[in-house]
Amino acid sequence: MDDTAEAGAPPARGVRTAWGSVPARVRAAVEGRLGARVVRARTQSAGFSPGVAARLGLADGRRVFVKAVSAAQNPESPGIHRDEVRIARALPAAVPAPRLLADLDLDGWVVLLFEDVEGRLPALPWEPAELDLVLGAVGDLAAVLTPSPVAVPPVAQRQESAFRGWRVLSADHAAGTDDLAGLDPWAARNLPALAELESGWAAGAAGGTLAHADLRADNLLLTPDGRVVVVDWPWACLAAPWYDLLLMLPSVRMQGGPPPERLFAAHRAAAGADPDAVTAVLAAFAGYLLGHARRPAPPGLPTLRAFQAAQGREALAWLRARLGE
Repeated sequence: MDDTAEAGAPPARGVRTAWGSVPARVRAAVEGRLGARVVRARTQSAGFSPGVAARLGLADGRRVFVKAVSAAQNPESPGIHRDEVRIARALPAAVPAPRLLADLDLDGWVVLLFEDVEGRLPALPWEPAELDLVLGAVGDLAAVLTPSPVAVPPVAQRQESAFRGWRVLSADHAAGTDDLAGLDPWAARNLPALAELESGWAAGAAGGTLAHADLRADNLLLTPDGRVVVVDWPWACLAAPWYDLLLMLPSVRMQGGPPPERLFAAHRAAAGADPDAVTAVLAAFAGYLLGHARRPAPPGLPTLRAFQAAQGREALAWLRARLGE
């Protein structure tokens, strides 16, 4: 796996932990599981995790990709890694994702060992040919993963507490704990309507497709043979077949891509989508992004809030276009 893409948009990067900073007992257990010594480690910076993400070179010439984290880097990250273990173990071979080779849960560290994919992140700003390739892969995913081959929570359960951004902002403003400073003026004026609109998101997003639920450029690898490999599956859930597409498109626009509505309307995964359902889910996603962007940065993720704010502005612009505003 390689992460050489750059863009003018806020970077999708945490403060990575070096492989050598992992306790010696955990590193020795990894080598025991792999059956060979680690002779080199190259940190990969892209992605929102403060833990280890590195390509490991082994003494026998093999390469593997390691993800590892403990609560010392971020208290929520070990649970996220454990969720990813469960999903990665269950993904069928037809899914273009790295195969999980082994995992460890030792001394508070959660470690995932994947096959190392020869690939790179998409070029940013987006190049039309690469975006077309990725959008085609998103459609293929929706087809292959409907019905879901993996037992995962429905999206309403997965995002129950997150997709309440406008309602939380409205309540905080009414309580006098958020003056809405810095919020888009149109959103501030229409906060009650946005709160009501987002309340229908769960019914709108419901479906039987296994959604990745976090598709962005930093979770995609383009291989030399023209494939798109999708990495980082901890948030997988059951949702509508267009859910992944909708969540991805604001980041595409933020990173130099075309207007989201044009891409969404033309995409096969969105064929037959209920327009009201799409609008409700988009409203909830915009509220989530802009609401979370107002919070302090989580430990080890200093660029996350700026990234969410930029995504949120594009999601809100798309929402306003759908509403005719």
